[in-house]
Formats: sequence, structure tokens, C-alpha cells
Amino acid sequence: MEKKWEEMSAREKRESRFKTWLSAQGVKFQSPEAEASYKASVIRLKDVIELKKTPDRVPVLLLATFMAAHLYGVTPREVMHNTEKLGSIFKKYLLDYKPDYYITPALIGKSKVFEILGYKQYKLPGQGIPEDSVYQYVEGEYMLAEDYQALIDDPSDFWLRIYLPRVFGALEPLKNIPPFTELWEVVLVCAHMIPFGIPEVQNALKALIEAGSEAIAWIQQIMGFEMEARGMGFVNGAGGVAKAPFDILADTLRGTRGIMIDMYRRPEMVLKAIERITPLYIKQGVGGATFQGNPVVFIPLHRGADGFMSDEQFKTFYWPSLKALIVGLANEGCVPFLFCEGSYNSRLEYLKELPKGSCFWIFDRTDMVRAKKLLGKTICLGGNIPSGMILTGTAEQVKAYCKNLIDVVGKGGGYIMAFGTAMDEGKADTIHAMIDFTKEYGVYK
Repeated sequence: MEKKWEEMSAREKRESRFKTWLSAQGVKFQSPEAEASYKASVIRLKDVIELKKTPDRVPVLLLATFMAAHLYGVTPREVMHNTEKLGSIFKKYLLDYKPDYYITPALIGKSKVFEILGYKQYKLPGQGIPEDSVYQYVEGEYMLAEDYQALIDDPSDFWLRIYLPRVFGALEPLKNIPPFTELWEVVLVCAHMIPFGIPEVQNALKALIEAGSEAIAWIQQIMGFEMEARGMGFVNGAGGVAKAPFDILADTLRGTRGIMIDMYRRPEMVLKAIERITPLYIKQGVGGATFQGNPVVFIPLHRGADGFMSDEQFKTFYWPSLKALIVGLANEGCVPFLFCEGSYNSRLEYLKELPKGSCFWIFDRTDMVRAKKLLGKTICLGGNIPSGMILTGTAEQVKAYCKNLIDVVGKGGGYIMAFGTAMDEGKADTIHAMIDFTKEYGVYK
């Protein structure tokens, strides 16, 4: 008798998720070779994450956003406006470079959706920044210090009536609607509906509907590309996405200045807010992985890097909720994919607390020799190819750098070749050198 999901162990759940991923339901492979390549890549990633010595070679993951467009001379503005062109460029990019894993072009988004909503949190290519520039975050306090209690009391209500009206110009009238938790009996229904008769609120709802229509057309094109990419034998390196709870506060809501002040002036509120939202991002990561049939959950890390906060602050504000996020995802059979921008040298000791083979970490400027020594028997490591070397170095320099990583960090398995950053630009000869050399040299004897 087959076990129910809630009766399974974390390992059993992960095995089930990988089985689903490997089955590639709905995919029409272009050839037996494409199917074999797809399945070999899924198995290779599973083995390297679990620190097995069975992988045939070091896997290659290309962590990039607008890099594909740059390689073929297309501007970020063009691909954000034209999803069909974005898909065709990514297809050519995969066929020309042949990485084992890629990161979905869905992360680029569609300009029209942002324009309809009047998105204020980012500047888009061609709108306040050059057309050949990638989107840029606009630092700000989108949540005020006095909003902490509202976030803690009811995150969904806070997001709907406070955060969204501040971040999306078209949704500002939503600040006038009452909390839906007040809609609890017949005598309140009519009064509760009054704000939805106000023209400004109706216009906000119309903007959501229009943005939704654009988003449906966008995702249909993205999924068309994804199914074709799988059919060609390529594997998307992530199924779900989540974010470190502290980064939700520091990036999305309070901003750098706000969160730095809060850690001193209202530390209890910061910790309460983090505790309140942590389960939400476990749920988000699990939901995305389940929907995509891909157990990997991508988690970009920002504020926990060396230099942003002291070790005591990291131990207090950052690590406990990040660990809870990782373990919570792993307990549901997912594989957290931690992307560590900057340096994590002073944080490596904490990673020893994580369950063996539960996740993998892609590092940027971290000392990989030390990371291997401390974590090589516990955690799968990856990354560290410098963006500067890819953009300004030679193919021979890249090969030499890759050789050292394979010899030292890849020894015995547990290493994924990857960029240290998410690349917005690229250079053909150095990228080819990274991929081709790894596939040729990184073979386990």
C-alpha cells in the first residue's frame, strides 16, 4: 500500500519529487538522445547534491538573466517587450552553449505587466535607464517602522492594503478598501462593498485584470519555450523560488537604512516579523516546486553576506530563519538552491548545522578551498567563476581557473561548476571554455 504524503519521511518525499522530475510528464523529446541527456542531467544533479561518488562528471549550471540577449546583440528592453524573441534567443543560446542546466527566462518578466501596474520598485530598460541596461532596483522604505505590527498581525492584509498601494501606482486606491477579515456576516456585506464602487478602486481592479491578461499571454509563451527546451534535452535548474525571511524585510520592505536602524531600535519587532513570515516562504517554495514538477527551490541571498552585518547580528537576525527555511523546504522533499552573492567566508561555520545532502550552495567570492574543507562531507558546493574573468579574461585563464576548482573542490564529487554571479552579459569564448573544459576534464575516473 502506497504511503500518504504526510506519512513519508523527508527522503521519501524527495525521492518522489525527483521521480516526477525525471518522468518529464508531457514532454515530447525530439530524439532518444535528447531524452537520455535530460534524464542523465537530472540524475547527475541528484547525485551531486547527495554527495554520491557516482556522478559521471562535474555538472555545469549557467546562472544568468539577460546574458543570452547580450550574447546575440539584443537589448534588455527588446526581450522584456517581446517574449517570443526572448524564447527564440534562449533556444539558440541553449543549442549553441549546451549547459547541463539553465535558469528560466521567466525571471526577466514582461514590461507591459509592470507598466500597467505602475511598478515603482524597479526602473525598467528604456524607462529612466538606457535600453541596453538591465532593470534596476529602487531602494526605499516601502514599509514604514510603524507598519511592523500590521505585518505581524496579518501579512496578507498588510500586503494588499499597505505594501501594494505603495509599490504599484495603479493599485494605490486599494489602500481605501477595508480588511476582508471584517466581512463576517450578512449585516456587513453591503457596507463592505461600498469602496469597490469608488471609480478609483474600480480602476485599480481593472489594472489587475489587464495585467492578468498580459501575464497569461506571457506565461503561455514562456511555457512553450520551457517544454521545447526540455524536449531538446535541457533541464531547468530550479522549479520553485523563495527568499530568506530577513531579506524580505531588508530588500523588499524596509530597505538598507530602515533595517539597519531597526536592528538597533526595534530588534524585537524585527524578530517577530521574521518569525511570522518564515512559514509563508517555505509554503511558496514548496508550491512552486510542486507546480513545476521540479524539486529545486532557488533562494538568492543578499543581506547575509560578509560585511553587511556583524557575526552576532547574523546569528541573531539572519541565520535562524534562513536555516528554518532550508530545513522546512527539505522536510517537504525540496532541494534548496542557495545563491550567495558576495562573500560568505565568515558564515561557513553555520552551514555545518544543515542536514547532509539537503541543499546546494553557489558561491561568489567565498574561499572555496576552506568551504570544501569545512563542508565537503555535508553540503554540495558550486560556483566561484568570477564574472570579471568571463567578461575580460581569456579562454585559457578560464580553463585554468576551472581546472583548479575541479581538482580541489570537485575532488570526490559534491561540486557544481557555475558563475559566481547571475550574469547579465557574457563573452562567447570564455563561456564556451568554461562549459566545454568542465565536460571534458571534470570526468570522475
